[in-house]
Amino acid sequence: MYLDYKVKIPDSTSGISRKTIKGVTYIYYSYGRRYDPGKKYTVPINTTIGKCTDGDSDMMYPNTNFLKYFPDTKLPEIKDTACRSGCLRIGAFLVLRRIIAEYHLDEIIGRLIGRDSGLFLDLIAYSIIAENNAGQYYPDYAYNHPLFTRGMKIYSDSKVSDFINSITRDQSIAFQNEWNQSRDHREKIYISYDSTNKNCQAGDIDFVEYGHAKDDKGLPVLNYSIAYDHNNSEPLFYEEYPGSIVDISQLQLMLEKANGYGYKHVGFILDRGYFSKENIRYMDKCGYEFVIMMKGMKELVKRLVLEVKGSFEENRAYSIRDYKVSGITVKRQLYPSDEKERYFHIFYNDRKKSSEREAVEAKIDRMSMFLQSHEGKKLELGANFRKYFDLIYYHKGQEDEKFECARELYDVIDEEIRLCGYFVIITSEKMTAEDALNLYKSRDASEKLFRGDKSYLGNRSFRIQSNESLHAKIFIEFVALIVRNRFHKYLKERMVNSERKFNFMTVPAAVRELEKIEMLRQPDGSYRLDHAVTATQKEILKAFHMTAKNITEQANEINEELQRMNQ
Repeated sequence: MYLDYKVKIPDSTSGISRKTIKGVTYIYYSYGRRYDPGKKYTVPINTTIGKCTDGDSDMMYPNTNFLKYFPDTKLPEIKDTACRSGCLRIGAFLVLRRIIAEYHLDEIIGRLIGRDSGLFLDLIAYSIIAENNAGQYYPDYAYNHPLFTRGMKIYSDSKVSDFINSITRDQSIAFQNEWNQSRDHREKIYISYDSTNKNCQAGDIDFVEYGHAKDDKGLPVLNYSIAYDHNNSEPLFYEEYPGSIVDISQLQLMLEKANGYGYKHVGFILDRGYFSKENIRYMDKCGYEFVIMMKGMKELVKRLVLEVKGSFEENRAYSIRDYKVSGITVKRQLYPSDEKERYFHIFYNDRKKSSEREAVEAKIDRMSMFLQSHEGKKLELGANFRKYFDLIYYHKGQEDEKFECARELYDVIDEEIRLCGYFVIITSEKMTAEDALNLYKSRDASEKLFRGDKSYLGNRSFRIQSNESLHAKIFIEFVALIVRNRFHKYLKERMVNSERKFNFMTVPAAVRELEKIEMLRQPDGSYRLDHAVTATQKEILKAFHMTAKNITEQANEINEELQRMNQ
């Protein structure tokens, strides 16, 4: 693939040669020699590094081989203005620009990043609109979109790479400090905290380590967590830590960070992965409330479920219609040495019972078939088999020991079936079962952040070569998540207030529709809207309090800026 900018052809003494094929002059580089048995002497090993430009024999369009063999060559940072598309997609860009201005992100980033703050904002827009984070494809996005950079300059991928490497951790820390300083610390809020991990594809990164990856590709991973304000639907801050550190141990550091940001009147909504006695005690010590899913069916939970079983499941007074479950609340200590009584909210769902019972039955069937196929053989079985089966051996403990047969332990299996369909949420603060479920279900917002981060922002893996670019990409994607989450909230509010349900009111669908708002370059060099805003596009724009008139006015402003740039 030939790159779309020009470089000077290296000096001929560097092993450079030329060859013209069908009127095109290709530039070759000799990177080694090999022995030719036929000729009985060594011959050069050549590869193409570019092709000559028309009208200038000293310049060429390089290819990727040139970057490999001449890495120290200074590449152009700005692409030629003629490379801008004759069709600019402006709709999604204008909406994102509105959200960025609403949050004053352009001002904050401008103070922190300085001259290249426009490129930072362009990378945010690129990751949301193109659903990608690969720097080498940014010029393709810039080719047919308006830009935040001064004069809408189109930077090359090498400039993007240099820029990402220039972003410091101090700048990301300063951003989080300023962002959280502007939040209302007097308000009682619930923070949803969750983490994920990402594979690292390349580079010598000492910050990533092998750990417990959720999408295990055999690569070292980085853990990445976000604190999310449930009340105001905003990401607050993020953390990055090596893949070998587990969620439970990291939570206490996050609690200290929340305190450092000034959040005093808060509760935390946590997944079952954070459940531990140490974490409960630490939150009590800090004075934080919590909402947490109980991890598994512990003995305490089993007793509580069996204690209330049959008293609420079919009682209309305990029905929570929004989630099609029934719920009841009991007050107990969480563990023997617990100094406080907690609120255990026990829920039952018919559909969950059916699916969980089928899963239990299928698991027992698979285990039983395995055992039957190994009868009469020497076989060592783990605790999981011993939990559900009475295992009978021939000459157990002797050299000729063999597995003979197994009998199902019906009492154990029946108890597990009786518990199907139930789940428990624990809260430190007094509330109803419905309030507890509403709060915990609000974690969907942080789950959507991670799905959006990995799927919609193209950040399932980091494509980086250094620690600096790793931290920089996390910084960029966090700010992108702030913008995308606000985009999502506007669409959601519009759907709630609208009597109709639209299938284009999701972020990806809305972006695709807004991308159809285009400006075309006319023979006089000016860009003008291709056609009027459609009814579907008007409906989406209403979510952001924008109109077709706004689009026309801002399209004219974009054209004027491009005209000034070309003068």
